Amino acid sequence: MTNEHLEKLLRDGEGIAVEFKKNTVELGNTVFETVSSFSNRYGGYLLLGVNDDGAVLGVNRSSADSIKRNFINTLNNPERMTPTMYLSLEEAEIDGKLILYAYVPVSSQIQMFAHKIYDRNEDGDFDITGSVDLVAQLSIRKSSSFTERKVFPYATTEDLLLDELMPLVRNMAVTKQPDHPWRDMPDMEILQSAGLYEKDRVTGIEGFNLAAIMLFGRENVIQQASPGYITDCLLRIQNLDRYDDRERVDCNLIQAFDRCMAFIRKHTIDPFYLDEDMRNVSVRDKIAKELVSNILVHREFSSSMPARIVIEKDRIVGENWSRSLRPGHLDPGNFEPYPKNPIIARFFVNIGNADTLGSGVRNLFKYSKPYSGANPELIEGDVFKTIIPLPKISADNVLAAASNGDSTDYDSSTNSGTNSGTNSGTKDGTKDGITDLGSSSVNPTKQVILELMSANPYITAQEIAASIGKNKRWVESSISALKRDGFIMRTGPNKGGHWEVIR
Repeated sequence: MTNEHLEKLLRDGEGIAVEFKKNTVELGNTVFETVSSFSNRYGGYLLLGVNDDGAVLGVNRSSADSIKRNFINTLNNPERMTPTMYLSLEEAEIDGKLILYAYVPVSSQIQMFAHKIYDRNEDGDFDITGSVDLVAQLSIRKSSSFTERKVFPYATTEDLLLDELMPLVRNMAVTKQPDHPWRDMPDMEILQSAGLYEKDRVTGIEGFNLAAIMLFGRENVIQQASPGYITDCLLRIQNLDRYDDRERVDCNLIQAFDRCMAFIRKHTIDPFYLDEDMRNVSVRDKIAKELVSNILVHREFSSSMPARIVIEKDRIVGENWSRSLRPGHLDPGNFEPYPKNPIIARFFVNIGNADTLGSGVRNLFKYSKPYSGANPELIEGDVFKTIIPLPKISADNVLAAASNGDSTDYDSSTNSGTNSGTNSGTKDGTKDGITDLGSSSVNPTKQVILELMSANPYITAQEIAASIGKNKRWVESSISALKRDGFIMRTGPNKGGHWEVIR
């Protein structure tokens, strides 16, 4: 959220979707009552360190970290919040004073705090637990808006891949948060706390819902529950009418995430990049994570339209059927997060396959510029479209390189080409003894290695291997051949030196 947006919220004051809390040193129960009521109504902005009249008091800076921890821990405690939630407090400064804030999304389930149900009306949170009529109205409103909540009373644990996926889920959750409550929970308790097993308060039907089937289901069960579900991954660089490579992904969402990520890694490069903390970060994976999680999570599963990830020569395009809140182009300045499937989205956040709601858009804009030099395009409509520009290091070279296979040996597969190309290059294709990089002596894979070295002289063999989808041993063999044939030279020691591409 920009400071301009924050200042506007402060000027406009509290309302049905905005709540101010004084809490400057610790959190009280009313904070979580508001979170519950926002989730049960339209969602909204929660601001801490602000008086009821909009005057900024400021959160005590020495208490900020403990407030953040308490906020996350309470929302993830099934004894306090049902179902559990994954939200985090962000920081902002107004006139030198610290404000903590969170955008609370609307939930597809009835959200309870301390076993009570709260709803939002004007600028207040009201306990409606004892009102059968109001609770029924709330349940009808939610069940009619979110298809992920459809209950399948005859689905059993046999229809889900719990033995295969639950150990993976626990490990992913604990890796993201070492003290995650799922670490010691039985399988069924995790499913219930995540909102995947529920009872319809209107009909009395009880069982696994569509979200549980989409996350854990066997393929045949998924096809019965959501007949149109599929994610079509395509590579279109040479054959534009059909495709150069294709993978149809119709498994559960947990496994589908890995398969879609692997397809993108297979057909795109990953340039070397250091973040602000001087750590080597895979910008390609950061971008792919946001694209894939959006394709899988924020889609309308009742639609027969397949989702698609299409890798083209200069961009990746993601498309999925959606429920549009505000059609048009999105950017971090005008974006208000609206979860299409809050249960599934919350589950992906817990296991680290997605970030907190709203941060995905910020991450796309943060990493797309250093990755390709251009911003992404996000277009919301009945079909949500994401367009990610690709780096200029040619995708068609990567395609050609991939077609060679990992078993390609430079000396055996290009020996005649190397000798004839180098010899003729000495006569016709060189200047002052420098080999022409456009000669036939360099196959497409090694051309990509040269371009990576040219872009980053300090790149390592391991980083090159990750970028082009080869193993490190193969890359080291290719580098040796390039050195031997005069395309590159090493300046300085193995550690701390750099590459020079000779042109």
